[in-house]
Amino acid sequence: MIIILFSYATHRNRAVAEPSLPIVAEQGIYSIDIYPERHKMVVRTKDKIVKTYTVAVGNPTTPTPVGEYQIIYKGKNWGPSFGPRWLGLNVPWGAYGIHGTNRPDSIGSHRSHGCIRMRNYDVLELYELIPLGSKVTIYGHVLGDSNHEPRRLAEGDVGGDVQLVQSRLKSAGYFRGTSNGKFRSDTTLAVKHFQRDHDMQQDGVITAEVYEKLGLLE
Repeated sequence: MIIILFSYATHRNRAVAEPSLPIVAEQGIYSIDIYPERHKMVVRTKDKIVKTYTVAVGNPTTPTPVGEYQIIYKGKNWGPSFGPRWLGLNVPWGAYGIHGTNRPDSIGSHRSHGCIRMRNYDVLELYELIPLGSKVTIYGHVLGDSNHEPRRLAEGDVGGDVQLVQSRLKSAGYFRGTSNGKFRSDTTLAVKHFQRDHDMQQDGVITAEVYEKLGLLE
């Protein structure tokens, strides 16, 4: 597996890592690029920019997943919180998508639970433009942006950072499960064994010290 950091520059205190998200083959007429730090979505056809939108993205505790995905589902009227349209992504560890919102004041901020929020009239336009199978690239670093420390992770958390930790633990011989981005009991056990062997508190929680011992922070 290969971890895709999707960053124009590596953050100074984050090591370039190895494992995770599958590369999506170039296909289709349109592609979408999302830049969470800039709250920006760009729709392209080959190298030509077709549309640019301002969006809301995940907050630091529930970040928008970094990587390359595809739109695998399109739906209408999921409820007021999701606006009039939903374009679902094939993120391995949860239901993430591009959708409208009943909180237009959140657009241009880190306010979602990981999905990409658009103004309702914008998502109506996008829905008609973008076909199923379209590639969506979300840029950033798996461990978060340079303005925030990496998340503390514990059982129940999900995300690319969980998947990265699982992969490192697996490479080191501590984790025997699937690196799927879901922090479950098998990951907790692996973390505790790693902590024991490195003279750390054996609580199964990923802290800055654990990230550093795993070689994910410099």
